[in-house]
Amino acid sequence: MEQSGDRVTLGLDEVFAIAKSVLVAAGLPERQAEPVARVITEGQRDECHSHGLFRLPGCVQTINHPRFNRAAVPVVENTTPAVTKVDAGFGYSLPALEAAMPLFVEKARTVGISVLAINNCFHFSALWPEIEMLTAKGLVAIAMTPSHSWVAPAGGSRGALGTNPIAFGWPRAGQDPYVFDFATSAIARGDISLHKMAGKPLQPGWAIDLDGNPTTDAAAALDGAMLTFGGHKGSALSTMIELLAGPLIADMTSLEPMDFDDGVKAAPAHGEILIAFDPAILGGGVRDNQASSERLFSTIVDQGARLPSVRRYEARARSLAHGVQIPRHLYDQVMSLPRAG
Repeated sequence: MEQSGDRVTLGLDEVFAIAKSVLVAAGLPERQAEPVARVITEGQRDECHSHGLFRLPGCVQTINHPRFNRAAVPVVENTTPAVTKVDAGFGYSLPALEAAMPLFVEKARTVGISVLAINNCFHFSALWPEIEMLTAKGLVAIAMTPSHSWVAPAGGSRGALGTNPIAFGWPRAGQDPYVFDFATSAIARGDISLHKMAGKPLQPGWAIDLDGNPTTDAAAALDGAMLTFGGHKGSALSTMIELLAGPLIADMTSLEPMDFDDGVKAAPAHGEILIAFDPAILGGGVRDNQASSERLFSTIVDQGARLPSVRRYEARARSLAHGVQIPRHLYDQVMSLPRAG
C-alpha cells in the first residue's frame, strides 16, 4: 500500500484480501466470500469504481439482512438438455453461478444454446465478470437481471422498473472479447451515490424527485426515481428484462424485492437469467464467424469509434502493472469495517 495526498494505492492482492476479510468478519463463509471478493476486486481493477470497494459497506448491510442466508448452499437442477436451474437459497448470486457453470457450459457445447436460471439470489455486482467467464470458454453470452424498482417508466412519475442491466459478450481469438454491460436506467444507482458523495450534479434527464419533477440533485434522485435511457425505448427494453429475468424463471420483478427488503436497503433479492451460445455449433462451419465479426469491429474502430469495454481493458492493464488508486475517504471507510484476523 502507498499513500499520497488524498489517494491510496493498493495492489490487487490487497484489494482481494481486504474485501474477503470484511466479508468473512460479517459472517459470510469462505465459499460465498471468495467469489464476491473476487468480483469486487475485478471491478476495482477495471476502474468500475461503483462496483469495487465502494460496494463493501453495502455488502455488509446485505449480509446482515434478516432474510439473507449466510449458510446458503446452491442447489443445481439439471432441468432439460438446454436448461439449468440453480437455487441460490437467498445467498449471493455469484456462488450459485459458479456451482452451475460447468453444467451450463457443457450444455451450450452439446446443444449449441444453453439457458441458466438463478433463483432466490441477492445480487449486487456488474454482469460483465460473468460474461467474461463465458467468453473465455469461447461462448457468446447474454445476462440480464432486475433490481429494486428505483426507475420510473417513460411518462411515469414513480419507480416501477429496476435499473435492469443487460450484458453481452462475443469472444475474439487472441484478444479481449467484445463486451457491453449497461443498466437500462440512464445512470447506474451506484453512480448516483458517487455523485452525491462528490457533491456533483446529475445530468438533466437522469432522474426525477419524490414529486415526479425533473432533478439534477443526486440526493433528491435517490429519494425519487431514476429514468430509463432513450425514453420509451429504454423503458420497453427494461420491461423485457423484468419479464425474462422475473416471471419467465418464476422469480420476482423489481417491485417485489422492495417489499422483500422491508426497508433494510440491502442489495435486491431476485433472479437472473443467462444465455450461452456456441458459435462452433450455430455457425456450422458454413462461414468463418470470427473473420466476419472482426471485419465489423475493424470498420467501427477504423472510423474513430470505440468498442465498448476498451476503457475497462485499458484500466485493467494499468491496474495489473501499477495497482489501483482509491480515494482516502473510501479507504478509511472500508478499513473501519470489522475484518477477520
